This record gives sequence, C-alpha cells and structure tokens, in this order.
Amino acid sequence: MSTESNLLFILNERIKPGESKEVNFSVANLHTSSPVNVPVIIERSKKPGPTVLFTAGIHGDEVNGVEIIRQLIAKGINNPKIGTIICMPIINIFGFINLKREFPDGRDLNRVFPGSPNGSLASRVAFKLINEVVPHADLIIDFHTGGSGRFNAPQLRCSKDKKDLEILAKIFGAPFVLYSKNLSKSFRATCNKLGKPMLLFEGGKSFHIDETITNSGINGSKRILKHLGMLKTVFKSTKPKKDCIFITESKWQRAKYSGMFKTSVAIGSKVKKEDIIGNITDPYGKFNFFVRALNSGYIININESPIVYQGDALFHITTKLKR
Repeated sequence: MSTESNLLFILNERIKPGESKEVNFSVANLHTSSPVNVPVIIERSKKPGPTVLFTAGIHGDEVNGVEIIRQLIAKGINNPKIGTIICMPIINIFGFINLKREFPDGRDLNRVFPGSPNGSLASRVAFKLINEVVPHADLIIDFHTGGSGRFNAPQLRCSKDKKDLEILAKIFGAPFVLYSKNLSKSFRATCNKLGKPMLLFEGGKSFHIDETITNSGINGSKRILKHLGMLKTVFKSTKPKKDCIFITESKWQRAKYSGMFKTSVAIGSKVKKEDIIGNITDPYGKFNFFVRALNSGYIININESPIVYQGDALFHITTKLKR
C-alpha cells in the first residue's frame, strides 16, 4: 500500500491530516429540479497511511451493502488510526430513491464503466467515480447483494491471478471466496485495469437487510483495517471461526417444472448428490416434485422466490474447490 501526501483533494475539497469531512458527490438534479446530495464521508488520521474506499449501492436495490457501510460509520470504525477511510454508502442514489436496481433510464451502472462525461446519467456517475474518487484509493471494498430474490451466502469475488487479493480475502474471512472473471465495463474490471485492488463482497438479497450478512461484511472490513494498522476501535475477534473455502467452479441447478417452490436446505450448507434440497408443487395439491442435488457441494445461492418457472435458477452449487 502506498502512503498519502499531506495534500488530499477529493471532489474539489481539501481534507487535511486529522480532519473529518463530508463532501458531496452530485451529478444531476432530480426531474423535479430538486438537488440530490450524495454524501461521501471522509475520515483522515494525522498519521500517514493507506487510503481505503468502501462503496455500496451501485445497484439501487442492494440495501444490505448500504447498511454495512452505515454501521461502519455509526460505530466509528471508519475513523482510522493511520491513513484515510472514504465511505460511499450509496453510489446509485437515483436507483435507491426509486427502489430500482438500475438508473431511471434503465441502465445498469455496473455495465457502463469507466463512463463518459457526456454520456448517459449512469455513465456520468461512473466517470466521476473513476476520475475523482478512485484515484485516491489504495484498496476498494465494494458491497453487493444477490438480485431477483436470490440470496447469496456471504462471499468474496476475485480473479484467480491476483495473489495479493487472495491474501486479503483470507484476512477478510468471508465463508466463501469465488473465483470469477471481471465482467466487461464493470466497476471491478475498470479498477483492475487502473491497478486498484478491489475486494467485491456479495451477501444476502435485494431489498433485504440480513444481520448475519451484515455482520460478515462488518467483521471482514475490521479484519482488513486491523491488518493495515488502521483500526482504532477495539476488535476482540481477529480470525474467522472457519477458514475460507475457495471455489474454482460452480453451476446453477435449474427448475424442471413450474410451480410453488420451497427450499429445504440452509444457505452455505454442504450437500451430497441426490440429497433432497427443495420441492416444487402446484397450487391444487396434486403435484409435488422433490428437487435433488445434481452434484455434491456447498449451496452458495438460493432462489427464495415462492413461485418459479421451468428453467429458473434455484440453487448455485459449488462443483470444484481449491485444494
């Protein structure tokens, strides 16, 4: 990690050593002409050190990540012993206001990076984030959740070829680490091209705050900050209870029939091939199909929708682990 200089300018604001400041990340007004203030909370120690950027709400419906960063701020975890901590709880404020995943124009912010100063609203937000905030960061921790009623086990996403991120992932201590490729025009892919390391946390589902997921994200963040010498608050537990499980391959198991769906296994549990993991029924009590695991592995995502159609993804199950 690099160390910062005494001069720190973020979003046209100067933050001095030892200073706390809330700056505004704004791009456009609402259609009612009302201004939209998107607070960026910056805490800077008097002592030099790394700069860690916490982000959430790239998708407006992913409120669990917003709650994680809210707690980091409310509990003073973002007040560093050394260096600087930047917190952006809601990046897609327009989606958050409208309770939508995308921007008002239907664009997915996580598919338009690095953005453009003259493009769509989403593209302009991406451009401002990449050019005015990200350059200051030595490490980014980005919080996401599952979408479309799918509940993710707490997990980190990273590329196979990033040994430094593997080390940080183990320190973070989420139950699972899933090797995944960087998606084109995503926030993670763009930061990777810029040489900015990122840990992407996935946990829970959209429009839902889950205490277990929240605690996993908070404790993981505290472990990282402690590792960097930045954690000022007391943290008794430094190591996760169990070692991270690194997943090299996984696949979705899909519904063979349409109907009412109910799972019978817990998220994160290990199943064996042919285990009954759920059932699909009809509304009239005439049909009951038991869903059996097609392979042995860990359940890292469950579709919690009560109604499914043939072909819908039901369970995300690991198929190969790193040895």
